[in-house]
Amino acid sequence: MRDELVVYTQPKSRICEAIKVLRTNLYFASIDEEIKVILVTSSMPGEGKSFIAANLACAFAAVDKKVLVIDCDLRRGRQHKIFQVENDQGLSNLLINDIKKYNNYIRKTKINNIGLLPMGIIPPNPGELLSSKKNKDLLELLKKHYDIIILDCPPVNGLSDTISLTSIADTSVVVSAINITPIETLEQTKKTLEQVNAKVSGIVVNKIPDGKKNKYYESYYQ
Repeated sequence: MRDELVVYTQPKSRICEAIKVLRTNLYFASIDEEIKVILVTSSMPGEGKSFIAANLACAFAAVDKKVLVIDCDLRRGRQHKIFQVENDQGLSNLLINDIKKYNNYIRKTKINNIGLLPMGIIPPNPGELLSSKKNKDLLELLKKHYDIIILDCPPVNGLSDTISLTSIADTSVVVSAINITPIETLEQTKKTLEQVNAKVSGIVVNKIPDGKKNKYYESYYQ
């Protein structure tokens, strides 16, 4: 299996440097208020949101932050594959049991300072689980034990799952992909998040071909 944790395995790579820039920008976005819960989403499948979420976790762990990644994509979550851990029990299982026993569901990863709460079994009602009071109570409980919590959420368009989580996230990051994400779709994502008063710190342009580094940075800082 290809190792997608580039920040961990290739610390001098261009991708690693870009993720570090994202981490720094999130720090600057939190000057007036602490950011602990970061929601990562996209407009549509295939834009690389899970890759960005996992590597952002690695970037925070590298500066000695205690990080928890929660796979909130209860339909197509893949964080357990990225971190190569078991997915027999996860968020969906925890939410129908005692949330105070969360430690039984969090997986250790090969990277110091990073824990993973995988998606678990695919439930018949993902949206209801994610929008439940029990899920909000779980986040409040976990915030007491972690410096940074990263929520890998489903794409915004076509699903209500992510919208319900914006109220418990301190900020959001939208992942798009060059030559994949239609600008109209990205604009609709932005509009949808604005309608629920979600705080969006920025848009990450992912899957940049080699040789287009300057174009990436130009897009990112606008």
